[in-house]
Amino acid sequence: MTITDFRTRLMTLADDSYREFTAKGIITDYPILGVRIPDLRALARQIIKDGSAGPFLEIAPTSFEEVTMQGIIIASLPYDKMKLRLPDFTDHIDNWCTCDTFANTAKSIKTHRDDFLTIIDQLLDKNTEFSVRTALVCLLGHYIAEGYLAVIFDRISRVAHDDRYYVKMATAWLLAECFIKFPDDTYPLLASRDFLPTWTHNKAISKIRDSYRVPDDVKSHLATLRK
Repeated sequence: MTITDFRTRLMTLADDSYREFTAKGIITDYPILGVRIPDLRALARQIIKDGSAGPFLEIAPTSFEEVTMQGIIIASLPYDKMKLRLPDFTDHIDNWCTCDTFANTAKSIKTHRDDFLTIIDQLLDKNTEFSVRTALVCLLGHYIAEGYLAVIFDRISRVAHDDRYYVKMATAWLLAECFIKFPDDTYPLLASRDFLPTWTHNKAISKIRDSYRVPDDVKSHLATLRK
């Protein structure tokens, strides 16, 4: 599939009503065509199968769908190639959906957790809003497991006072999921009331209380920990 064929295919998949729906929930400087994520995944699989992923990763993306699909392709590469491309790719990310789609697709991280921590730290040090969010959402998707909670809490502490909206949301989401899966380990951070700033602390509690996996009595107690 050539780049021209790909862009023609994107336009045939575009849906004006879905574009309007997407634009309500995603803030991006890229034009939104209105192509659904499953269709982007199918196109990415075809491009990878054709052996033409390389040229697609070199083009300057001209739409939200193109940059998101580049993320899907990068996430689907063999681990060693994926981790090398990711830091530069985050320069193109300007919205939560592209970020989270990459993180959810990059399944190879889970089998290379220790090695990938160097990339997590590189993304945190890069310190753009979406490089930091990418690091946090990768932790969320692939590190909430025995032996990695201290790693997660350390990285959260490094960005705890970051006031950028999509970083704060990812921080709250990550700590909430840690509590849901490992409440005994995570509870002291909430109980101390000083691990996170007020907004992020309260948002984490709200996300926990929204979960069907948390008993009602625990939800009630957590409400008393709000700042």
